Amino acid sequence: MVECVVRNWQGEEVGQATLELRVAKESSAAHVVHRALVRQMTNARQGTASTKTRSEVRGGGRKPWRQKGTGRARAGSIRSPLWRGGGVIFGPQPREYEIKMNRKERRLALRTALSSRADDMVVVEDFATQLSRPKTKELMAAIARWGVEPTAKVLLILPQREETIYLSARNVAKLKLIAADQLNVFDLLNADKIVATASALEKIQEVYGD
Repeated sequence: MVECVVRNWQGEEVGQATLELRVAKESSAAHVVHRALVRQMTNARQGTASTKTRSEVRGGGRKPWRQKGTGRARAGSIRSPLWRGGGVIFGPQPREYEIKMNRKERRLALRTALSSRADDMVVVEDFATQLSRPKTKELMAAIARWGVEPTAKVLLILPQREETIYLSARNVAKLKLIAADQLNVFDLLNADKIVATASALEKIQEVYGD
């Protein structure tokens, strides 16, 4: 069970919030989370790197000079990999970088990663109504009041996308918004601080609390 203090827009403590998730055993937790992280980063690779072999490079159909009598080394094509402009030996070809992982194991890794960041989590009241219009300065001031360092990488978890908050946060390089039902292991581990609204915490409990 994860217990967090809930803060309001001004940064004052106004209550407590709990998050009860089933996590991996301590002996296997690091292994499960690591596998999920490697899977996510590997599956993000496009695998579109491509080179042409000597048979795919245009030209080179005619023997550049006769086999014997010129004093030069024998050559059969100007598109040999030994020549400038020739084919590539053992170069990269398009491929799929896909690692499979069971759904139950993926969800277990996600819950374990989230629970491991309990000490770096800040829970706040829903504040969409506090921003009457998009204002980056006001949002960053509120995050500072919640005890987050200005230089920290912050993951802000909302129950769903709020346009005003999104427009206020999109220009901040170290602030990332994410919906509660779209969490992933990389973002949870990459952030220095995690800020979640109370309703987002309820959404996480509803979606991942099996």
